[in-house]
Amino acid sequence: MRRLKEFVLQKIVLLCGVASILFVALIFLFLVKEGLNVFKAVSPSHFLLGRSWYPISEPAQFGILPLILGSLLVTAGATVISVAIGVACAVYIAEVARPAVRETLKVGIELLAAIPSIVLGFIGMVTLVPWVKKIFHLPTGLTALSGSIMLAFMAMPTIVSIAEDALHAVPRSYKEGAYALGATRWQTIHRVILRAASPGIAAAVMLGIGRVIGETMAVMMITGNAAVIPHGILQPVRTLTATIAGEMGEAAVGSEHYYALFAIGTLLFVISFGINVTADLLLHKRRS
Repeated sequence: MRRLKEFVLQKIVLLCGVASILFVALIFLFLVKEGLNVFKAVSPSHFLLGRSWYPISEPAQFGILPLILGSLLVTAGATVISVAIGVACAVYIAEVARPAVRETLKVGIELLAAIPSIVLGFIGMVTLVPWVKKIFHLPTGLTALSGSIMLAFMAMPTIVSIAEDALHAVPRSYKEGAYALGATRWQTIHRVILRAASPGIAAAVMLGIGRVIGETMAVMMITGNAAVIPHGILQPVRTLTATIAGEMGEAAVGSEHYYALFAIGTLLFVISFGINVTADLLLHKRRS
């Protein structure tokens, strides 16, 4: 009976794993099936490199280069902010903070990850956007910088949690060996622990970027939604995700606009998949 139970549980777990892979594959095939139809009206090069996104004009223009650059600009800004603060926070929690402080900070970081993105977007609209407008003397605070700051805030819980796990996974013998050779505490952290945990920290950064590039509501509320080529981080931008969320409800089913949004979704799927695969490879490199 025990072997039978183990066999049944093993098959259930296997079935769940296969089903998860199958669902992801079906989602991708559905996106590709719908998205490829847009290339009957526009060439792939014009779609990816076109500078104008006017899907309801006559004639319609489906160039997503401004959307791609907007997403990259916001993601790059959020990455710079979240990596610097997130890794420093992980080092403090793992190696510096007292046990009571460590547990309090870990609980607080986990609570940050539970805040809905639309709530953070609303908070950004009423606090962050006016602040950016006032500090930089801009006509509007709805800029790529506002989106980067808010997305960095959203990505930090992921980066801190995974980076802290990577720091804890460093063998204790590494630290003891460094101390035995006369290294100070900060020299050990900088030259031994961080280097040993670097694959795990890199994986944390990649997963944080994946969270940032896939975010929708918060970035749609505070980046200005201007589908133009950005020339600086203090300008309004529109991201790929915000375009889908803002226009899918208005696109007629079966229209070129409808198919173009599915093509954008396919591109986002490929980008997110590549980021997650890279993070997984880095985690396996750490374990090996």
